[in-house]
Amino acid sequence: MNKPLRRIAIFCGLLVLTLLLRDNWLQYVKTDSLKDDPNNRRVTIARYATPRGDIIVDGDPITGSTETSKTGLNDLKYKRTYKNGPMWAPVTGYASQAFGATQLESIEDGILTGNDDRLFFRKTLDMITGKEQQGGNVVTTLNASAQKAAWDGLKSRGGKGAVVALDPSTGKILALASYPSYDPSSFAGNSTDVDAKAWNKLQKKNNPADPMLNRALRETYPPGSTFKVVTAAAALENGKYTSADQRTDSPLPWTMPGTTTQLKNEGPIPCENATMREALRVSCNTVFGKIGADLGNDKMLAEAKKFGFDAEQFTPVRSSASVFSDDMNPSQTALSSIGQYNTAATPLQMAMVASAVANDGKLMKPYMVDELQSSNLDPVAKTEPEELSRPLSPENAQILQSMMETVVKDGTGKNAQIGGGVTVGGKTGTAQHGVANSENPYAWFISYAKLSDGSSPVAVAVVVEDENANRDDISGGGLAAPIAKNVMEAVINSKK
Repeated sequence: MNKPLRRIAIFCGLLVLTLLLRDNWLQYVKTDSLKDDPNNRRVTIARYATPRGDIIVDGDPITGSTETSKTGLNDLKYKRTYKNGPMWAPVTGYASQAFGATQLESIEDGILTGNDDRLFFRKTLDMITGKEQQGGNVVTTLNASAQKAAWDGLKSRGGKGAVVALDPSTGKILALASYPSYDPSSFAGNSTDVDAKAWNKLQKKNNPADPMLNRALRETYPPGSTFKVVTAAAALENGKYTSADQRTDSPLPWTMPGTTTQLKNEGPIPCENATMREALRVSCNTVFGKIGADLGNDKMLAEAKKFGFDAEQFTPVRSSASVFSDDMNPSQTALSSIGQYNTAATPLQMAMVASAVANDGKLMKPYMVDELQSSNLDPVAKTEPEELSRPLSPENAQILQSMMETVVKDGTGKNAQIGGGVTVGGKTGTAQHGVANSENPYAWFISYAKLSDGSSPVAVAVVVEDENANRDDISGGGLAAPIAKNVMEAVINSKK
């Protein structure tokens, strides 16, 4: 071979080698990034080429799929449908051909589309038999009756709000409702007119009610007096008081440390040196504010963290971190210890507080996915209950239970009473809202139900924002407690 031909042959060989290296780089090294690239149209086409698997509640699907209209240039064959979409949207999120996916629809997209690596064997069989690829199912922990009770309760109030119900012994989420809400079916397609119009109407800039906000997981509110349960737990765990009926060192009036400002109670209630039971029953700011100041920021923060504050929760949908601040002076700690100042909590967080008390001091990690299934219903993954922390000893938890049960039996939480041998423990809260408390306050209620055998099947947190209500009519016991009662009854009745 003469020299010029040899050079050409070497050059061509190098070109072929470069092509092989590039091809292998794309197929093996860059495959995941290319697959997940939002500009990769083939991924989107494949995602909607077959019906998605379903999200399941109590054995029934709350989702579905339907063929997309053939009009226009839409090359996506199937779009998502939802049953009672607004009620379930805080659980499912949405899967839209035009706007992507959120929450369970996004997190479990691989299972629902059938593309998850854990479905490899199922996909291989379908390929061999020539069967169209099918998506698997996401089986939730939700209780349909409890969800409906939560949704109906919030809807009847007509304002904004959220409800979370947990199984204290496992951490299973039984209800997760947010109001107002939206129907994910309304923009599930790819129509430039219909879906875009529906989407735009739901955006906060066009809809101040912000219906796409998941208030159960993503909104933090001042928890008001419901936080006094955490403060009572801190007092018991740190040995400041050792029983529910021990009189506290609580002068009236009480001036917050380092200030000339007296902490006020709501009305003429018997708070001077009250027992913790009485202070929780009538919701004494002075008693629990002074407990917080006496314990100090560090001890209060440590107890709040044991309940889950200052950490995001993954259910697997992410929940915003609730807040109890660090580096506060005694007066700021006092205000934070009654659920004001910087203290802020999601409804999930406050349900976790009630749940830990009901479960004799053991806090279980909250979760809403019970099982993942292949298309032929074989289990792919199962969630096992997991202990998150121990905010209270069993003895102190039982003391706090007796205090919360007094609140419902003889105090501000009477509207949550349930008959038939069911004991309810709870705490009301009316949290300040706006600059100098200028806006209508938030109405809170946290609670649990205990059956005659001592078991506790449900703990609930409810928050209601009602801008249109008469300010004097807003209270946790009046607005939120009846909703909590209905949710607890729904769970109890579903187990019969």
